[in-house]
Amino acid sequence: MRRPVPRRSFRPVPRRSCRRWSRRFVGGLRVRLVVTFVLVALVSAVTATALAYRDARTAVLQRTQNTAVNDVRERVATVAAGFDLPPDQRSLARFAAKVSEGLGARIVVARHRDLSAVSDAYADTEGRITAELRAAVRSGDGARFQRVQWRGDPYLVVGTPVTYADGDRRTSGLEVFVITGLRAERDDTAALLDSVRTGTVPVVVLAALLALLAAGTVLRPVRKLGRATRELAAGDLGSRVAVRGHDELADLARTFNETADALQASDAELRAQEAKARRFVADVSHELRTPLAAMTMVATVLEEDADQLPPDAAHAARTVGAETARLSRLVEDLMEISRFDAGAARLNAAPTDLADTVRASLALRGWTDRVTVELREDVRAVVDRRRIDVIVANLVGNALRHGAPPVTVTLAAPGGDRVTLEVADHGPGLPPEARERVFDRFYKADAARTRSTIEDSGRGGGPGEGEVFGQGSGLGMAIALENARLHGGTIQVGQGPEGGAVFTLRLPLRHPEEGDG
Repeated sequence: MRRPVPRRSFRPVPRRSCRRWSRRFVGGLRVRLVVTFVLVALVSAVTATALAYRDARTAVLQRTQNTAVNDVRERVATVAAGFDLPPDQRSLARFAAKVSEGLGARIVVARHRDLSAVSDAYADTEGRITAELRAAVRSGDGARFQRVQWRGDPYLVVGTPVTYADGDRRTSGLEVFVITGLRAERDDTAALLDSVRTGTVPVVVLAALLALLAAGTVLRPVRKLGRATRELAAGDLGSRVAVRGHDELADLARTFNETADALQASDAELRAQEAKARRFVADVSHELRTPLAAMTMVATVLEEDADQLPPDAAHAARTVGAETARLSRLVEDLMEISRFDAGAARLNAAPTDLADTVRASLALRGWTDRVTVELREDVRAVVDRRRIDVIVANLVGNALRHGAPPVTVTLAAPGGDRVTLEVADHGPGLPPEARERVFDRFYKADAARTRSTIEDSGRGGGPGEGEVFGQGSGLGMAIALENARLHGGTIQVGQGPEGGAVFTLRLPLRHPEEGDG
């Protein structure tokens, strides 16, 4: 199975999360635009309605008032020309009736000192002719009018004094009050108000439709920009937005395209550098294998004859042999890491007894007597036996070198589809900052462990009984983690309850993608 390799130097944003955020953003902006349009239209319509109602009401009342005042003046002048003063009650009543006949049967009240006559004997005029109006008419300054509410209906009351026709225009003491109902005018203005109110509804609806149209026009580029951003976040660095116009949205789209161009160029440069680095490591490792093979054979011969050499020469021979073996392991580790980076690592998975695999790995390296095992015997998983051996060798070798006895290896199956392998020691453990970086390549935790190197690669062979690996390559734990991920699992590091480091390998019993190779 080919291990997927990250193709981007940034963390992709989950597509579903982007889509939810985009829907909230675009939907919210659309709603705000529509609400704004509707509110503006509603406020405008209400304002126009109020102004129109006020102006129409003022115009209707003004026209009615002017007409009533002029009619009262003319009719009173006409009737008063043949009226004899002082009047009695009967003549005053006839005077009121004549004035009313010429004004469309309006209620007319005629007063002369203590006498009072009403054109309609059944009409109640006391509540409609106020004391203020009477005082104003009695002052003799000409016709006066006043609008009053009586029993829920509006009325216009016009009062005028009757003056003598001689030059000084003296008041005769005769006062005339005419009461005109304004119900018709009120109904007309109310009908006008209802019409305007009814017209407000289609105005608001039209404003909402226009707002939706405008929102669609404005938000269409935003949606396209959001779609391009999601594609860019998902890894499509070729995603671009068409730039139309010269407004702010066009500037935003242009800036997005420039950013995407710069990101694509940086990504291409990083890809090229990464490929060169991988090729360089692979080439160097490959080129070192041949001379290292020759050096290993020479070092082996020297180590076999070390007992026959002088002490200094024997020490030098053993040192050369140990360093040559270490260099060989480093080259092999680099080759393995290169395969992971290139995505060329494959699984040769098959049903495997994990307990037997762990015991065989410990026995191969002579660690059986130095490690306490607690292995569940009925655990079988579909794994690559060689890669599981590499993981066990690195975890146990690291515990033996840098921890303290006893070292315990525990195999368990806590879940129905998972298996765990725990390697624990009783050494000084790892501080939190070292635990966060323990799987980094070439990471050294000098202060955390008893030796200068966290881990070593523990592939087949290795030291014999009673031996401990020398200084490691610094790649062993990284290789172990890559092998675990290749199986769909992971490795976690923690602190034991009694001190010491605890490394836990978690694997699925059956890998979803089993491959060959």
